[in-house]
Amino acid sequence: MTASDVQRTDPPQVGDERTLLDAFLDYHRETLLWKCSGLSDDQLRQRSAPPSTLSLLGLVRHLTEVERSWFRHGVAGQDVARLYFSDDNLDGDFDDVDSADAAANLAAYRAEIEQVRKAVADRSLDDTFTNRRGRTISLRWVYLHMLEEYARHNGHADLLRERIDGATGE
Repeated sequence: MTASDVQRTDPPQVGDERTLLDAFLDYHRETLLWKCSGLSDDQLRQRSAPPSTLSLLGLVRHLTEVERSWFRHGVAGQDVARLYFSDDNLDGDFDDVDSADAAANLAAYRAEIEQVRKAVADRSLDDTFTNRRGRTISLRWVYLHMLEEYARHNGHADLLRERIDGATGE
């Protein structure tokens, strides 16, 4: 994946709530891909600084799991398996990247986003589900949580990318 493979679209400044939430979430998704663009598999696997296991590829894997869990499992009620971690390996999304196939993981991330879009396309922001802790959560809350999740992790991605090759950007 090269920098030219990733196009970020600025969110509109005016629109209804759902349009703006979708646009801002897509912008954050595209930002993560942009931060990963043009890097080798080894660079995507490069850790931040010991003892942290944080890497760009780990962020991609983690956000694939988060998208899958909140939108497809939570909101849509789909029975989807975990991809990169388990009850016995809770940090596998971050920790197990040394031999991970970066291209396959990036493809899985992109595919998950498409599945998420389909899973929630016809749902109202007011639709709710009950999480494993017994709390009622709306789709609106999930969108807002995902924006927070991406904002935090894209900050990590900024620092990781700068450490790898000095590239900085918005």
